Amino acid sequence: MQSLARPPKNKTALQPLSRDLNFADNSLTATLFGDLNKNLQIVEKCCGVTIHVRGMGVHILGLEHEVELAAELLTQFYELIRKGLKIFSSDFAFGVRVLEANPHARLDKIFLDKIYITTQNRIISPKTSNQKNYIDAIRTNDIVFGIGPAGTGKTYLAVAMAISALTNDEVRSIILTRPAVEAGEKLGFLPGDLAQKVNPYLRPLYDALSDMLGAEKSAALIEQGIIEIAPLAFMRGRTLSNAFIILDEAQNTTREQMQMFLTRIGFDSQAVITGDITQVDLPIPRNSGLLEAAKILNAIEGIAFCRFTQADVVRHPLVQKIINAYANKADNKVAANDPPTAPLKQQHH
Repeated sequence: MQSLARPPKNKTALQPLSRDLNFADNSLTATLFGDLNKNLQIVEKCCGVTIHVRGMGVHILGLEHEVELAAELLTQFYELIRKGLKIFSSDFAFGVRVLEANPHARLDKIFLDKIYITTQNRIISPKTSNQKNYIDAIRTNDIVFGIGPAGTGKTYLAVAMAISALTNDEVRSIILTRPAVEAGEKLGFLPGDLAQKVNPYLRPLYDALSDMLGAEKSAALIEQGIIEIAPLAFMRGRTLSNAFIILDEAQNTTREQMQMFLTRIGFDSQAVITGDITQVDLPIPRNSGLLEAAKILNAIEGIAFCRFTQADVVRHPLVQKIINAYANKADNKVAANDPPTAPLKQQHH
């Protein structure tokens, strides 16, 4: 079975190794292993090891660095369960990524950071180190930019932080906005008036709210004006005070739109701007307001930039592979278009 673990620099780590782990609590151990040992199967696949169950313990076989990774993962997740974390099978894959990047990482610092508890009693929390840094940046800065590929939780976590701030009376309203830029389609072909035409572009924001608050509560808050979802053009001329403001799909703002949005922010407000600079749908991609903001605002105190990578993708495992495939194709295309280096001409004296 192929390992997803990063190849070690130390050649001794390439030696086969076995290790035994024993857990004290039968109930916690059953939760750790999962139904029909499903969680252990995920650990096997992610770490490239073989795991044999022995009562309330496991026997791990594989290369040294892979065995150590699997052992550390299981040990830390056992402690997380003991501390009350409700785990999902997908959490093990996220944990592997964190420990691959930093073998000394403490998963409890990430997974036990509760942002919001949904109406379905689901706890929303970060799943990667970059997501944790993003949440901490939102807590300590007035303006935060979250930049990275699709599926890294940029918008979802921002909405969760907004709802948490509203619930804790830190703000009086939530404003969610995004530019209505066509991704290969035209607004004119959509039925209805302008508001109805732009509504499909705002659907992801409605979905995030409904997932966290429930359809009825989110609809009620929108009707009361406590939560507002609107296209970016509707922000012009306003001053947004005592609000948590999220600008989504910011890569599709123009320079003028980005400046307009950032200067709308009033007292006691907080803004989170999210976007993916690899998916600019503007006619001239280099004119993206997000690209310019990342260049000229990164030294201003109170503004934080958080960057995500493919390792932070928390959707279906295939999403990360798809992003990698497209990124590799783009890199190869750039390399193929690079002009060959001309040979140096000999100097004749």
